[in-house]
Amino acid sequence: MNIVFLDRKSLGDDLDLSDFKRLGNVTEYNFTEPDQMEERVRDADILIVNKTQINEATVGGASHLKAVCVTATGVNNIDIPYLESQGIHWHNVAGYSTESVAQHTIAIALYMYEHLAYYDRYTSSGQYAEDELFTHFAMTFHELYGKQWGIAGLGAIGHRVAQIAASFGCRVVYYSTSGVDRAEPYPRLDWEEFLTTSDLISIHSPLNKTTEGLFDSQAFEHMKNDAILVNVARGAIINEKDLAYALDNGEIKAAALDTLTVEPMSKSSPFLRMKHKDRLLITPHIGWASTEARQRLMRIVLSQVKEEI
Repeated sequence: MNIVFLDRKSLGDDLDLSDFKRLGNVTEYNFTEPDQMEERVRDADILIVNKTQINEATVGGASHLKAVCVTATGVNNIDIPYLESQGIHWHNVAGYSTESVAQHTIAIALYMYEHLAYYDRYTSSGQYAEDELFTHFAMTFHELYGKQWGIAGLGAIGHRVAQIAASFGCRVVYYSTSGVDRAEPYPRLDWEEFLTTSDLISIHSPLNKTTEGLFDSQAFEHMKNDAILVNVARGAIINEKDLAYALDNGEIKAAALDTLTVEPMSKSSPFLRMKHKDRLLITPHIGWASTEARQRLMRIVLSQVKEEI
């Protein structure tokens, strides 16, 4: 049994994959470019991938291929109809990162909400040591208690964030990006009311034709000037050029992003040209990647591989 990891680096070097080696011959590649695919997949029985493109052009010559395991929930990178037409099984992993992403959502939201970057600079620069007052009021912040936290996409992660936000005393509301109406413990608002009344909005929806570019210039014009936007879903749900403009011109207060349209970040990103970069926090798509979440992920993938043997 030949098990091939095509983008091993995406899982982190700290994970122990020795259990896979007990199941067969394991080959690990940190990254795989399209022109390297033919050779690397030729003798593979099982491919384990994260973002590598899997389609007829890349795996058409893999005559032994039995299954493709995606180490993620999203499967935009694999051609499912092609795999199924060839009798090749495919697997993804859902639910492994709910706690991790929810935690990261709260962390980056609070980081911006309480101006923590400013206060860190204030103390680490030595300014606090020169001050006469024990406290500092240059950048004030508000309590979350009583504020409205809007959830865009009330799936598993959205629900978990809603629970945490409610524990802070927030009024939690949601906007259904799917349009499906179902019984929920939180009020469902239409799009305009959702935007105009929410103090914080966090995005947890999938990327599809309905959500692509959903947060654009019109959306930002409707949002409160002191609102904070958090995106831990998919970068393309936000029109990045419009967001950069909205932040620079004070249409919204701040944004915290864990996902971008192009990853790694494009050198032509509008965020790199912003005048007020302190209004934006970007983390490099790490919300899913707590140690526990990645370990959980690989336990599930291991079980999938065992099913295929």
